Amino acid sequence: MKRQDRDRQDRRDDDHESPIEIALVGDLTEAEADLTDRILGVEPGAECTIYFDSPGGSPYCGMSLVTLLKLRGIRATGIVTGECSSAALWPFAACVRRLVTPYSVLLFHPMKWQSEEHIGITEAAEWSRHFGALEKEMDVLLADLFGVQPATIDAWVKTHRYVTGHELAAAGLAEMISLQPLQR
Repeated sequence: MKRQDRDRQDRRDDDHESPIEIALVGDLTEAEADLTDRILGVEPGAECTIYFDSPGGSPYCGMSLVTLLKLRGIRATGIVTGECSSAALWPFAACVRRLVTPYSVLLFHPMKWQSEEHIGITEAAEWSRHFGALEKEMDVLLADLFGVQPATIDAWVKTHRYVTGHELAAAGLAEMISLQPLQR
């Protein structure tokens, strides 16, 4: 976000008593510094609204955002305005209220690891071990954040499942909303 856009948003936030609004759009990894800054701009224990339209990104970035929301006691309402996939699922699941539309799409899949560097076999083996353990822990955490049994998330992850807003709401993991102004 450009400095002037952030200043304009900050003035809107100061002028209204409504919660701060944060757009989590695009690749998490590319926007991590700005997203972290925006979440740190929410007072501990306060409310905010996070709009999600993201294909995901680094699992470490997704985990960092969850950690900030949880450790600071931020009461976030998450709204999937388009896509909320991969690593973006964790901060969405960390929201105390989750809203989807009939057009929302969420992709659950196993974690992917890639290296753009030439690495040796020992390092590759360690990364493989680390990611295997991390994936299991993160899937359990995702189920815990959503408040469901791990088998629900596991079934979606193993099949690389695109879950619709209707399906997520039917599973009790989010509220379905229509494309009408929200009641605050």
